[in-house]
Amino acid sequence: MAFPTSVNNMITDSVTQANVNVLGDAPAVAMGNLFQATNQALGNAAHNATTAIQQNNVAAQAATTMGVATLYSLSTAATGAATKDVFGNPVAPAPKK
Repeated sequence: MAFPTSVNNMITDSVTQANVNVLGDAPAVAMGNLFQATNQALGNAAHNATTAIQQNNVAAQAATTMGVATLYSLSTAATGAATKDVFGNPVAPAPKK
């Protein structure tokens, strides 16, 4: 040390070395914390994406079920008229003999 103190030199050296060890380990600990936080965030993102896909599939299945149920509930004449409107082609008359 620069000036004499009432504390034993071995104690001050030990404390100094412990402080140097803490300062030397700080970058590694900080990077470890960063990696853990990043991995946690990526894991959450993957789970959220999976849940979103599952919910989208459920909604699509419900829409398909409702569409099929609606088609089954229509009469044949209404189905023919709707099909004619969708395709825009009038039913051709039978050829005359």
